[in-house]
Amino acid sequence: MTAILNPTGPAPLSLPQRRASEPAAAPVSPVPVGPVLELPGTPAAALVPVTRDGRAVGAFVLTGGHVRYRALPDPDQVLAAAAGVLAIGLVTAAVAVASRRRPPAIGAVTMGPGGWVSLRGTRAPARHPARPRRPWWARVLRAHRLVVDP
Repeated sequence: MTAILNPTGPAPLSLPQRRASEPAAAPVSPVPVGPVLELPGTPAAALVPVTRDGRAVGAFVLTGGHVRYRALPDPDQVLAAAAGVLAIGLVTAAVAVASRRRPPAIGAVTMGPGGWVSLRGTRAPARHPARPRRPWWARVLRAHRLVVDP
């Protein structure tokens, strides 16, 4: 094989010429392709890496008279996908925790003999004092009720 391949087809045999309107700069080169790497084994195979901006983007695999292009996953896209999966997992966990069922305030309610209702797993109701409890702020301020005698 005499031509070096790139993702858009065969690479030109000569470098593109600079136009008269363009400033003199570094020569323009086609998509960089690496050297042909001979792979051991049967059948004979070769690997031609393809890079863009110094990063490998894929490779041509030459085996048995066939050429196949294999793209490499972009690390930035892999990280973005992993971050998305992590965010979805966190949202799912938050929804699961928020929607968790609370245990009921009382246990089983059964009917006893004579129509009595039996509540299991609950405390006996507190006795109501003769006089109402003072609010917390009145206790903190040591306030007393204003009682007007008739």
